Amino acid sequence: MTSDYMKEAVLILGDGTKFHGRSFGYEKAVSGEVVFNTAMTGYPESLTDPSYAGQIMALTYPLVGNYGVPASDSAPNGLPLFMESGKIHVEALIVSDYSDGYSHWNAAGSLGQWLRKEKVAGITDIDTRQLTKVLREHGVMTGRILIEGTGDSCAEAADYAGINYVDKVSCKEVIRYNAGAPLKVVLVDCGVKANIIRCLLRRDVEVIRVPWNYDFTQLEYDGLFISNGPGNPDNCGEAVANIQKAMAAGDRPIFGICMGNQLLAKAGGASVYKLRYGHRSHNQPVRMVGTERCFITSQNHGYAVDSNTLGKDWEPLFINMNDGSNEGIRHKSKPWFSAQFHPEAASGPVDTEFLFDEFVNLLHKGI
Repeated sequence: MTSDYMKEAVLILGDGTKFHGRSFGYEKAVSGEVVFNTAMTGYPESLTDPSYAGQIMALTYPLVGNYGVPASDSAPNGLPLFMESGKIHVEALIVSDYSDGYSHWNAAGSLGQWLRKEKVAGITDIDTRQLTKVLREHGVMTGRILIEGTGDSCAEAADYAGINYVDKVSCKEVIRYNAGAPLKVVLVDCGVKANIIRCLLRRDVEVIRVPWNYDFTQLEYDGLFISNGPGNPDNCGEAVANIQKAMAAGDRPIFGICMGNQLLAKAGGASVYKLRYGHRSHNQPVRMVGTERCFITSQNHGYAVDSNTLGKDWEPLFINMNDGSNEGIRHKSKPWFSAQFHPEAASGPVDTEFLFDEFVNLLHKGI
């Protein structure tokens, strides 16, 4: 790496704690909610996950960048081939030991080149494990990154919980994939990852992707899917109202993932709360309630459903084995269920991709 891209940089947390490092990305001052991810691989997928909108992501695994990044190519249907969306969504990336040299059969460039192209800040030489310890003890907090020569030009981070990030990342018009397939699924796009759509398309359904606040109940469809997304689910009242309309209209299957779990729970009358530092990793163990089946899952969320507020017609479907938090719900008599984790992975383990099969099987039963 040339010295042109290694200017002095500093991360200033909301409590005043400072971490000094060097810039390897785009040179600009930024602010956001600082979170940590303990995954060992998968930074191209994580950086392009819309659920990270508004956040500064710190990776705890020390060596980052050694396999570069793939090309930002798209499939004929418009979905990215190797990423989870068409752009980087994090405000900035923090790593301990950045590798500008990379080696991978599918690499098209370095991580630093990609960050600079997308105008996203990146800093290295940060003790990310100490940073993680601070965040675990204090809880997630806002922070700023200042880079030599850019000045203190970024404002203090706004209240993360008060911003509707879902509205920022959701599609703005209806998009159809695999039109003409016998089964039609409305996908409420709260910030959907591309691999969720890929998983549905591999099961030969038509996906009707609609904006987060779109009244989809006017459409003809066989099942409803509610996607992942960033920020506070309490900001998505319009989506909750539309889900409630769908629930009142009949028994068509509903499947939610991540934010979708929270919105489905809210539509059923439950409440959500913010976790101290969230779940962002590839190794979160969850148990299916009523069984001894435990799965290792990929996760990225900062809010959780309060299982104690579930109505009498609902019950937990999965429980986190680390902290006991809710990881999914299901209706006791209707074909409605959800998962807080990511069964589509990308990146991470694919142990729970069978949930897509269960959803599609419910669609077939409803024909």
